Amino acid sequence: MTTQAPEAYQFKAEIKQLLQILVHSLYKDRDIFLRELISNASDALARMQFELLTNQDVHDAEAELAIWLKSAEDGDTKTLIVKDSGIGMTHDEIVRNLGTIAQSGAREFLATLRDGAATPTDVIGQFGVGFYSVFMVADEVRVVSRSYQPDAEAVAWISDGGEDFRVESAEKADRGTEIHIKLKSDASEFVQSFKLREIVKKHSDFVSFPIYIDDNEKQVNQQQSLWRKPSQDIEQEDYNNFYQQMTLDFEPPLATVHFSSDVPVNVRAMLFIPAKRERNMFSLRKEPGLKLYSNNVLIQEYNTDLLPEWLNFVDGVVDSEDLPLNVSRETVHNNRLMAHLGKTIRKRVLRELGRLAENEPEKYDQFLDQYQFILKQGIAMEPQSKDEIVPLLRFQSSKSDGERIALDTYVERMGDEQEAIYYVLGDDIRSVTHSPHLDPFKARELEVLYFVDPIDPFMVTALLEYKDKKLQDVADAGLELPELDSAETEPEPELEEKERNLLVGRFVTTLGDRVTEVRETKVLRDSPLRIVPAEDGMSSGMQRIYRYTDQNYEIPKMIVELNVRHPILVNLGHMIGAEESAEVIDLTIDQLYDSALVQEGLHPNPTAMLPRIQRLMELATGNQATGALTAGDEA
Repeated sequence: MTTQAPEAYQFKAEIKQLLQILVHSLYKDRDIFLRELISNASDALARMQFELLTNQDVHDAEAELAIWLKSAEDGDTKTLIVKDSGIGMTHDEIVRNLGTIAQSGAREFLATLRDGAATPTDVIGQFGVGFYSVFMVADEVRVVSRSYQPDAEAVAWISDGGEDFRVESAEKADRGTEIHIKLKSDASEFVQSFKLREIVKKHSDFVSFPIYIDDNEKQVNQQQSLWRKPSQDIEQEDYNNFYQQMTLDFEPPLATVHFSSDVPVNVRAMLFIPAKRERNMFSLRKEPGLKLYSNNVLIQEYNTDLLPEWLNFVDGVVDSEDLPLNVSRETVHNNRLMAHLGKTIRKRVLRELGRLAENEPEKYDQFLDQYQFILKQGIAMEPQSKDEIVPLLRFQSSKSDGERIALDTYVERMGDEQEAIYYVLGDDIRSVTHSPHLDPFKARELEVLYFVDPIDPFMVTALLEYKDKKLQDVADAGLELPELDSAETEPEPELEEKERNLLVGRFVTTLGDRVTEVRETKVLRDSPLRIVPAEDGMSSGMQRIYRYTDQNYEIPKMIVELNVRHPILVNLGHMIGAEESAEVIDLTIDQLYDSALVQEGLHPNPTAMLPRIQRLMELATGNQATGALTAGDEA
């Protein structure tokens, strides 16, 4: 062994602050430090187990994969040792892992404490700072580790929780890590076997590796994989604890799917739908994918073949005795059993989501807030799965009073004469509720779905129909709607035909090549105008896709439809006939067109309208003032 002189290192600033809090803490629930150390040891063992599947050229290859808790007393000094036979650390890894890597997590942790959102013991494992919780009970900590790599040498990390730590050579024949904790005088209880058993039972009972205390050869944790137990023997708290240990997500999952089956393939699965889509920075689960086991032995940490990408938020474990232990990534991918496993698991997840939607609508709303985007993305990327995905989706509509409804609900409410499912695209609910495209639908009391997510235009390119009903964009230029009742027919326009022609012509000359056509509307009632895609141009959905994906996006040339019965256009028509050169005419036309672009979410720079709006207000207030003075003179 090469002996190296001790090296001194300074902790990062955030870790110094963190250690100051922990070193001087007297929190009642200090036993969480052991939970954190056992969790770290379990992670090291899982990594070693995975390494052994494909690599036998490792140090101490025959060592049992386990965790040991040992206590020692030397006069007034009491020491607890947490030992594992996991993957171990090299010199560089121990410096990086225990000295610097948690600085961003420490920063977030400190911010959480400052905000008063939680106490340290509530969230200490959530930010990747769990190891440092040992300083709540320790006067000094010595970590001795030897990597699995055959030529690696043992190394020690020592700190008293002050501003620095040191690293030096060490003697260690076996693989793994030992944490020697010199306990504070008020923490002597942590050398007592019954106390250690109590902590293991409470926090680490379902760790996947045996835990031994002192020289007792009988393991103290159940270890039996929770997913191999009958569901009737498991409490929800057990599920939550297992999920927390597996992910370090301290928020309970939204739903748990636990089942076993022997036909058509042997499978035991315990799956979770996390409460949040985004993983915290220091989550133990770094990537999407399920933990795949064969007969209780981990063979793949992140399997992405069992569930489609639009269900990649599902976490958990799948265990099958039919899968061979010694398999490569490619073998797993091509194994015929995987297709059966995937089909079974997919069906169970979809069944649970359907149950959640029917029986726990508030919880399902939370699910939609987090994952509806991914489901919609699934329709766009995997159209052949839309029949499975669409029943899970929910949308607000013009008749849903702010609630989200299923497409099935929409179809059930359709009248006998309605042949299409109508939708409007927009940037948010507030803008689409005032969309001029809704005018004819309000008049006919037809329900319109609101598609306001950025992914929706991509979704509708694949979702062309549902239950033999075509999906119809309300901005379609060729929109055909049922006739209104005779009692609700439109009144004759106030403008004469000549004024209407002058009005349309003025729009044409003012807007120029910005539009392809200006015409009177067949559908508007309450809005002055609307813009619709040219009949031979891109649909509004495709326009949005180009806007999202093309940096050089330009506003397409559209058709402008005028509601010549609207007071603004009636006034404009009279003004053109009486005072053709009035400045306010062209300003108003430009503003109406730009306002329509904003309404459609197509305007590239809405602030450019401000000077025009100010000028219109000057003209309006100037006319009001002139009118008031004239009235006063006449009086």
